[in-house]
Amino acid sequence: MTSSEENGGSAIPPVPPAREPAINAPPVVLGLGAIMVVVHTIMQFLPRQLEEWALLTFAFIPARYGGNAPAGIPGGEGADVWSFITHLFLHGDWIHLAINVLFMAAFGSVLARRFGVGRFLLFSALAGIGGALAHLVSYWGEFIPVIGASGAISGQMAGSVRLMFARPQTIFEIHQMNPNTVKALTLREVFTSRRALTFLLVWIVIMTFTGAGNMFAPEGVNIAWQAHLGGFIMGLLVFGFIDPVKR
Repeated sequence: MTSSEENGGSAIPPVPPAREPAINAPPVVLGLGAIMVVVHTIMQFLPRQLEEWALLTFAFIPARYGGNAPAGIPGGEGADVWSFITHLFLHGDWIHLAINVLFMAAFGSVLARRFGVGRFLLFSALAGIGGALAHLVSYWGEFIPVIGASGAISGQMAGSVRLMFARPQTIFEIHQMNPNTVKALTLREVFTSRRALTFLLVWIVIMTFTGAGNMFAPEGVNIAWQAHLGGFIMGLLVFGFIDPVKR
């Protein structure tokens, strides 16, 4: 850094402080996003047969639990357990992955700063499991796999609702403050806050209609909107149990 001499006694105007970016993702969010990118990149280079094996082994498939699983489906009993989590790291294409990473950076970062690494990972896992359970109930016994982190990220969005609308601010403004200073909305307050309730209703309507009509989805691909709703509901419910900030 260099300095300038005063000229004629005039003072050097102060340099305004640099503004922080609207979204500055914590390491745990960046790490999860990096893992998803690495997994998807590896999947792109696998031989077709091995790629199909990986998808069947780690995707969440309701047929595993309804007694209608095709003979020889890989994974066995282990996949009955781990697929509740592993399906979150698989994605259909780069656009699917990019959208999920972007939304996790926007909404997951708020929770990661408040929860810390362990609680954030637990919260995200529970939301992802909630999404898988909703998909299981909707397609019980059917061979309709679901992949993607959308269930977990929908849960992160739901958790962020209880912080975003606790004060008159936007999602970008809450990134520039310490989320630990925010008194989170209770469940009752969520459903009595006009701003929070409007957000919830708009999100549910958009997710239901775009998912049910498969809008914006590539040909032959279905949007697992039930999993999105399941993750959202789970995130809304478990937030209070995981939140470390005393009310």
